Amino acid sequence: MALSQRLFDAIVDGHAQLAESLVEEELKAGADPVALISETMIPAMDEVGKLFREEEFFVPELMLAGRAMKAAMEPLRPLLAAAGAKPVGVVVAGAVKGDLHDIGKNLVISMLEGASFKVVDLGADVWPEKFVEAIREHHPQIVCLSALLTTTMTAMRTTVEAIKAAGLRRDVKILVGGAPISESYATEIGADGYGATATDAVALARRQVGLSN
Repeated sequence: MALSQRLFDAIVDGHAQLAESLVEEELKAGADPVALISETMIPAMDEVGKLFREEEFFVPELMLAGRAMKAAMEPLRPLLAAAGAKPVGVVVAGAVKGDLHDIGKNLVISMLEGASFKVVDLGADVWPEKFVEAIREHHPQIVCLSALLTTTMTAMRTTVEAIKAAGLRRDVKILVGGAPISESYATEIGADGYGATATDAVALARRQVGLSN
């Protein structure tokens, strides 16, 4: 089996250590880092998303695949930086004020990084002011807000309002997600998009920066 197919399968199957070692083998064999990402690694994550939509994969499989993708990226990062390769976009992400749950956020971040986004992870329990500061500092195209609890989802509205009040709303697209969130709630608070799953979030982010899915 060709190395590229083995790498594809390792990511889909969630074998992080194997995926990283296969990338190292590919590089030793003279593979181009950018081609490796675009022709093998991103298609692998697309396959993971397809399997999730078809209910053949569930959250645990998504998390394992995300970790495998992140591991596979590690040997490539210094090479991409040295070559001056730019990320497809910059994302600021965090779980909103009062919400300490970050598993879903972390999964989305892993998959965004695997899709060649640069992600600034603000962590959990992030106050609106911290999102504003991060936008000013990092100049992202996208802000991702996460909430797992109905008691904290209202902080999404507060965060969107804080970004507006700071005069930064036109500079970013705001994407929201989490168990209690819906498309209608996203529209109600003035967000630009809602992702029901991590794969939906990545697809939305790719569209926001002009990439097809």
